[in-house]
Amino acid sequence: MIPIQATHVSGIVISEIDDVKKMLLLERVKGGYWCHVAGGVEEGEAGWQTIIRELKEETQIEDVVLHSADFLEQFYEAHKNRIMIIPCFVIFCQPKQSVTLNQEHTDYRWCTLEEAKQLTPFANQHQLYDHVWKYYIESDPTKFTLIDQS
Repeated sequence: MIPIQATHVSGIVISEIDDVKKMLLLERVKGGYWCHVAGGVEEGEAGWQTIIRELKEETQIEDVVLHSADFLEQFYEAHKNRIMIIPCFVIFCQPKQSVTLNQEHTDYRWCTLEEAKQLTPFANQHQLYDHVWKYYIESDPTKFTLIDQS
């Protein structure tokens, strides 16, 4: 048997940098690879609350507009023999958004779609980035994915 777990969430952070919409990537200390914001759901949290908390912990970014990305990351972790299903979010922040990293990351970059796909190692990340770029950057996001944070 291979267990299926949905214990984490992830988010693509978008800001306008030098008049160009870009997504935020972080270089992880653990593993040394580039990724987007992600983290584990804590007891009593909704998934959207988790991504807002993780965003603040990892980057100090607040005051955002949050959407469901209408996308699930999914992958098999051989060393734990489990399938991970990760709900994804899109996080719009202020233009020229500043970032203050916590101890989980060594660097960050604001990237175009192509830059993000060159930096990140996993095919599933690339599929997520393509999806977000098409439906949230090249198009206006639908009102049905907007999440009320109140």
